[in-house]
Amino acid sequence: MNKFTPTAMNKFTPAKPAGARSVDDITGSRRLRRMRKADWSRRLVQENRLTVDDLIWPIFVVDGRQVREPIAAMPGVFRLSIDLAVKEAERAAKLGIPALATFPNVDISLRDQTGSHILDPDNVINRATRAIKDAVPEIGIITDAALDPFTSHGHDGILRDGIIVNDETVEQVSAAAVIQAAAGADIIAPSDMMDGRIGAIRDALDANGFQEVAIMSYATKFASAFYGPYREAVGTAGLLKGDKKTYYIDHANSDEAVREAEQDIAEGADMLMVKPGLPYLDIIRRLKDEFQMPTFAYQVSGEYSMIKAAGANGWIDGEKAMLESLLAFKRAGCDGILTYFAPEVATMLKG
Repeated sequence: MNKFTPTAMNKFTPAKPAGARSVDDITGSRRLRRMRKADWSRRLVQENRLTVDDLIWPIFVVDGRQVREPIAAMPGVFRLSIDLAVKEAERAAKLGIPALATFPNVDISLRDQTGSHILDPDNVINRATRAIKDAVPEIGIITDAALDPFTSHGHDGILRDGIIVNDETVEQVSAAAVIQAAAGADIIAPSDMMDGRIGAIRDALDANGFQEVAIMSYATKFASAFYGPYREAVGTAGLLKGDKKTYYIDHANSDEAVREAEQDIAEGADMLMVKPGLPYLDIIRRLKDEFQMPTFAYQVSGEYSMIKAAGANGWIDGEKAMLESLLAFKRAGCDGILTYFAPEVATMLKG
């Protein structure tokens, strides 16, 4: 096509009112489309890039051997026994994925009101950490010290008379963090949202010789509708009574999220996380601008499942939507993303 002019687009150009300016007059030499005209030029000026180094892969671990249980609400995601989790860790390392985040599905017989099984050094999450570290020492392991996979009620804390008690929960979460660090966890990422937990975990880790173990704070975890498939994955969906609004952040509040992050930084957090991801890009941008801290997003199960379902039904291009959503996190200011798409994306990026 010839150089753009207003008349090149229309056979008949209406007469302009006296004194009206043409497109050329308005834009002058400023034509942003010049750098969009070819693939090479678009790549040359691209502001944000997604790389394999941005990916953290969450996986679900169960007891047994050769167990690969599909999760109905999360197509392509499985609960894995430790032996298969090790094989997936080896695959992740070969793809260049820097770290895994492990989450347990614990048999109901091991759950109680206080989530005491989290304090067992030989529970499934700690055994998985040791096994993965033995086989793939170069990959990072991130563990969650929250109690919800271990409680009989599905809440993230100890339940007393219908109330999640803060300080008793923090004491148990801190003890669990030390046990997880002893098993080989590189980063403790407590998701329970109890007040004071970051400082208590930092003190407990330091007192037990784990000064080098980092803390990724779920600083802004919102009371969200996007967690449903995850709760199926860890086995709490049928247990949970009520909601978690007394300790997760109201999704209407952004100033409160900033205060939460500021408090966690003061208590010793090394990294911040925003959860969920896509509905909270504004929070990611605010935290990055405010604190200039390493900032991560968790593209949670509901986000993953929506893209998968819409792609499977042909309503969207699932692959393109996946990549676009992940790049949105980078554009908002994320240094990395926890995503169930990690191995799929890493394979594409390497290819």
